[in-house]
Amino acid sequence: MARTPQDAQEPPPQRHGRTIPVGADAGMAGAAAFARAGFRDPSLVLRWNEIAGAEVARIAQPLKYSENPGGGILTLRAAPGAALFLGHEKRALCERINTYLGRPAVNQIKFSQGALLPKPPRPKPNKPAGPLPPSDPSRRYEGPEGLARALQALARRRS
Repeated sequence: MARTPQDAQEPPPQRHGRTIPVGADAGMAGAAAFARAGFRDPSLVLRWNEIAGAEVARIAQPLKYSENPGGGILTLRAAPGAALFLGHEKRALCERINTYLGRPAVNQIKFSQGALLPKPPRPKPNKPAGPLPPSDPSRRYEGPEGLARALQALARRRS
C-alpha cells in the first residue's frame, strides 16, 4: 500500500554536535503526544480529577478530543459497565468541562469501554529530619556559615 504525505513522519531534529538538556525535547514530545490525541491544551487531561470530580475520574479518563463545525467531541475511556452510568451524566459533565475551559468547547461525549490506565503511585512523604549526632563530620566544618548550615541540614536528612 502506498504511503500518503499524511502517513510520513517528520524527520528527527538535526543534531548540533553538542549536548542539550533533556527537558527541551521532552516538552516538545509531550506536546506532540497530546496534539495527536486532539488536546491542544493538555490541562483537560492533566487536571481531569479536578474537572470531572473524583467519582467520574475514578471510572473514566479522557482519550481523544476532536473539533467539528458542529462542536467538540470528547471521547472518554470508561471502565466496563460505567458507560451506562456516565451516559446519564453527559450534560452535567459537558457543563463542568466547558466551565473549566471558559468556552463551549465540548458539546458531545462518547465512550469507549476498556481498562483504565493505572494511576501513578503517590510519592512517599519525606521523613522528618532527625537530630544531628555530636560526632557528625558536618559539625567540624569551618567554612562559610550558610554552607555549614546547609551541610548540617543535609546530614540531618541523611540519618
